[in-house]
Formats: sequence, C-alpha cells, structure tokens
Amino acid sequence: MSHRNPRRARVLLAEDDHEFRRLVAGMLRRNGYVVDEAATGLDMLSRLADVAVRRRKFDLIVSDVRMPGMSGLQVIEGMQLSSGLRRLGTPVIFMTAFGDRDLRDQASRLGATILDKPFDLDDLALYAELFAPAVEDPPDTHDLGNGD
Repeated sequence: MSHRNPRRARVLLAEDDHEFRRLVAGMLRRNGYVVDEAATGLDMLSRLADVAVRRRKFDLIVSDVRMPGMSGLQVIEGMQLSSGLRRLGTPVIFMTAFGDRDLRDQASRLGATILDKPFDLDDLALYAELFAPAVEDPPDTHDLGNGD
C-alpha cells in the first residue's frame, strides 16, 4: 500500500504593491497553495519562462494588470502567442482598479477573469478554489476491487 502526499496547486502571483502582494500571498498559502511571487511584469514573464523550460506549470495565475515595465495583460498575451498558455489550460485572474470595458474585452479574449480592486479576499479565495483547487488528493488505490 502506497501513501502519497496530496499535490498542492501552484500559483504565480504578480503584483507590484509589496503590501498587497504579501496579503494576497498569505491568504493563498493559508488556503493550501504553493505561491511564487513576482513584483513586475518582467519578473512574471521570467518566472513563466523558467517554468516552461522545466516543463512544470502553474495551476493558476493571479496578476495585477498595471505593473512597471510590462502589464499583466501584455505578459499573458505574449505567453499565449509564443507558447500556447491557453492550450495548457492555465486559468488567469486579473486584479485591477481600472476595470473599464476595453480591459474586460481584452481579458475575455484571453480567457481571463477580472476582479475589481478593492475586493474581498474571500472572493479571490473562491475563484482560486474554483479554477485550481488548492490540494488534489491522489487516487486511493488500496480500496480498489474491495467490493464493499
């Protein structure tokens, strides 16, 4: 009988506001996620590229829209064009205080969800759990064929 640990979902969190990033990362970690943090769009791009090289993926991307150097939208759009991020099925949640119609249209084309700042962290937690459950239990193989 083999006992495997459940797999914890990996989240890339990109947010340039240090305090807000710390708050969101803490909530995600308390809910069971492994969180990789990025402070800029370029940092986010670097982490996504590194993951692609290692052939491991994030289960969820949570990103601010407006960040120094490169926006979250630009990063996701570029990744989808170059590596087929949508094809990999990675859900994206954009956080923004500037959620106008154009932004919503862009996010929709990318298959992303928008959360308008300020938002309740419980709302983000619900979206995260919906798109990428924090913990996946491994199959329970010791009960197979039991017939009970």
